[in-house]
Amino acid sequence: MKLRAHAPVAKKIAKELRIHNDVRIDNYYWLNDRDNPEVIDYLNAENTFTKSEMLHTEAFQKDLFEEMKARIKEDDTSVPYKLNGYWYLTRFEKGQDYPIYTRKKDSLDAPEEILFDCNEMAKGHAYFNLGSFSISPDNKLASFSTDVIGRRQYTIEIKNLETGKVYQDKIINTTSSSTWANDNETLFYCMKDEVTLRSHKIFTHKLHTYPQDDIEVYYEKDETFDTFVYKTKSKKYIVIGATSTLSSEYRFLNADTPDGKFKLFQKRKPDLEYSIAHYNDTFYIISNADGATNFKLQKTHECKTEQKYWEDVIPHRNAVLLEDIEIFKDYLVVNERENGLNNIRIISWDGTEDYYLPFQSETYTAYIGNNPDFDSDVLRYGFNSLTSPSSVIDYHFKTKESEIKKEQVVLGGDFKKEDYESKRVWATARDGVKVPISLVYKKGTKLDGTRPLLQYAYGSYGSTIDPSFSSVRLSLLNRGFIYAIAHIRGGEYLGREWYENGKLLKKLNTFYDFIDCSKFLIEQNYTSAKHLYAYGGSAGGLLIGAVINMNPELYHGVLAAVPFVDVVTTMLDETIPLTTGEYDEWGNPNDLEYYNYMKSYSPYDNVEAKAYPNMLVTTGLHDSQVQYWEPAKWVAKLRDHKTDSNKLLLFTDMDAGHGGASGRFESLKEVALEYAFLLDLEGISC
Repeated sequence: MKLRAHAPVAKKIAKELRIHNDVRIDNYYWLNDRDNPEVIDYLNAENTFTKSEMLHTEAFQKDLFEEMKARIKEDDTSVPYKLNGYWYLTRFEKGQDYPIYTRKKDSLDAPEEILFDCNEMAKGHAYFNLGSFSISPDNKLASFSTDVIGRRQYTIEIKNLETGKVYQDKIINTTSSSTWANDNETLFYCMKDEVTLRSHKIFTHKLHTYPQDDIEVYYEKDETFDTFVYKTKSKKYIVIGATSTLSSEYRFLNADTPDGKFKLFQKRKPDLEYSIAHYNDTFYIISNADGATNFKLQKTHECKTEQKYWEDVIPHRNAVLLEDIEIFKDYLVVNERENGLNNIRIISWDGTEDYYLPFQSETYTAYIGNNPDFDSDVLRYGFNSLTSPSSVIDYHFKTKESEIKKEQVVLGGDFKKEDYESKRVWATARDGVKVPISLVYKKGTKLDGTRPLLQYAYGSYGSTIDPSFSSVRLSLLNRGFIYAIAHIRGGEYLGREWYENGKLLKKLNTFYDFIDCSKFLIEQNYTSAKHLYAYGGSAGGLLIGAVINMNPELYHGVLAAVPFVDVVTTMLDETIPLTTGEYDEWGNPNDLEYYNYMKSYSPYDNVEAKAYPNMLVTTGLHDSQVQYWEPAKWVAKLRDHKTDSNKLLLFTDMDAGHGGASGRFESLKEVALEYAFLLDLEGISC
């Protein structure tokens, strides 16, 4: 066993974990105790080691940080949108880390009213996040939520927008969102379980009353479900939703009568997923009812909401995934996905028009933007690609003309979109399935197998990683890197079946797809094993951990951000946030079949005495999604087992959670560390 000279070595305290007549020995289980000073000492020792190992790159990291920061327009302002008589804008000021939320009454020429200056609110906090805010119907009050730790446990407060006063009543341990009833006095919000952080209760809070007197209006008993509350775009209904991985249920209440009783929309059924939108006297439902794997659009009268009354508006299609809708008085806008690509479809309610907005790129991202007004003749949508910065576009239904309201400005002088090339290629997985890969690189890059390539993927929860623009990524591309997104099974890039074939007892497909994409990229001379790097975060970190156990020789280095690597132990612990709600994603290891399957790929359980790639692992002490101890234990076990002299570094942000640093510039320092790690392995130092 070869160790770096001064690498921390975690002590071993054997912990037997028994289930199904099987015993696993976890020598690093003691790291689970965040309150143990020895745990903090170990994490600090790892941070010190990482700093020393990367000391020779500190000047380069600073250069990378300044380079990435220089591309950002620091004094930037969002495209305004109008809601209930006010124009709302978000702006940043030069040198400031956080946004300032503002509004102007009636006209954009009106005086600016600052709602929330997050730079002021963040003072005195190492971490700060304004989760969301909700304006009362009379425009006089705003409920808002803040998190100053990073565990996504928000505190809701109420601000008087006329006086600027923040009321004393604080509602703790909530999700980030809240919504007002139409009486301007009743606020609906969602409470979290204090241990598991599952969102499980909906309360009402009356203005100028004590939070301890708030009334519980809904309790979700099923631990596999989370709950949430919102107001429909029509402003007529307050809606409570309860969802699990494979099932949904909604209740609704007239927003004019907040003390009334919620009505059940459609009782939950196994494998019935649906969501609802309201317009006039009709609910529109996106559902997978009747075997609609890729979902279909249905409708029903607001007085007859049970499934038996639902009528098809857009039927199910085998090749098209229906993702979202936006309703206007004259048009229905549909966000669809076909062959992996986003489409925006425009349908007139009178049946005279049905067409798609034209997108020319081979690989791109397009999405419906913020459209709060039913009566508008304009659709706001967003577009970007691997080579095209983000644009906010207004499409005029009547004239069929598109108006670019804003295009992301890339400063610094080192970017011209015509200097870069993007394309989509298809790898063949070991079972014969074609797996798409989106690529971007600088034009003129020699595809002779000598170029460094960073391969990224996620592959879980049906979450699709669309090919989007990143000004930060230019720091790799401009130094000769190729960037690849592997659209592996477990996401929904190629429809719902693509997700179904990458979860539960088919989860291995996710890892195999990534490996087979890597082999394809090597075979096609995009890179070689000496220059191939892999990157994934959270569930994508699980992916990285699994593939380097299976094929460590394919990669020269890997980045694993907040990686979910101790799968079996976590999924057996129902006190950990997310566990019970994810049985339909990974399986329940209390079932022997799932236990054995999960154990077969869990990165922590499959560490062996062999050579591993160079590794940089990052986490946050206060992470509520993936507990810090998973990557910490993983690194400790890897260091004890691996037979190589490659780098193995763990960096723990002692102030942050799952999302990393909260400031827009502070987060760039983390990216600079990651990029310096990769570039240093390539011998690139400037």
